[in-house]
Amino acid sequence: MYDVIIIGGGPAGMTAAVYAARKKLNTLLLSEDIGGQINIASGPGKYEGYQILDGNELIRKFEDQVKQFPVDKKTGERVTTLSAKNGVFEAKTASGNAYEARTVVVAAGKRPRRLNVPGEDILTGRGVSYCVACDGPLFSGMKVAVIGGDNAALEATDDMVKIAEHVYIITSNMLNGDEVLISKLKKAKNVTVLERHEIVEITGGKFVDAIKVRDISTKQERELEVGGVIIEMGLIPSSDFTKSILVLNQKGEIEVDSSGATSVPGIYAAGDVTNIPEKQLIIAAGAGAKAALQANRYIQRLTT
Repeated sequence: MYDVIIIGGGPAGMTAAVYAARKKLNTLLLSEDIGGQINIASGPGKYEGYQILDGNELIRKFEDQVKQFPVDKKTGERVTTLSAKNGVFEAKTASGNAYEARTVVVAAGKRPRRLNVPGEDILTGRGVSYCVACDGPLFSGMKVAVIGGDNAALEATDDMVKIAEHVYIITSNMLNGDEVLISKLKKAKNVTVLERHEIVEITGGKFVDAIKVRDISTKQERELEVGGVIIEMGLIPSSDFTKSILVLNQKGEIEVDSSGATSVPGIYAAGDVTNIPEKQLIIAAGAGAKAALQANRYIQRLTT
């Protein structure tokens, strides 16, 4: 049995693993992959001291640090259920394995809501982005499309208006967010609002060069020349396996307090899977460290 199981291999999970190992905890890191959302970012990883590194390099830096410690790391393992019995937590995976520990840190992150159109997968990280805070500056001086119609898309468009040549905001419904922001963007000279439109295809060679859009009412299609596509249709917390044991908010995020504690003593959570207000790499890493330290304190209380 492990002291702590850490679920998730992104910045929060890997940082939690390092801090748990530093406390001499017998640590298991379970994850489908290593890197989390960094894997789909286009630009450099925004982490203090490593501003010029691209996402893959930053992931390797995190992973190399984990390798310095005796962490049992199992990738390709998707946790399907998390349960507790007699003070012991059990994580079961899709491959049929089961692991037990005295504490758990859930750092499973979020996954972006995708368009599922031709060109999206192959051009992800090459002009297709799911994070304006991560990749927005890469599209400075370009024509870009922001996909989505709620406040996240409106805020992304507002960010891009300041640095892009032109911004198309495209939504399959009507814009639905703060009226002040909607009014501001509709008045902007370098913004085109396309309501009741859908993306048919994203095209490009090495990088995105255009998108095909369809008017839902008339079925007419046209091509827009863009160098970037920022998809802001929301992120889905990877929290399904915790529904039967933890309290989640309406968004499906795990409710945590300021220490990373969840509704169940002994289970902590960190990063984008939680209800923390800002979803940034450096915040996730800090939350992972904090959750691991709290897990160590929990174990100390068990053994005193």
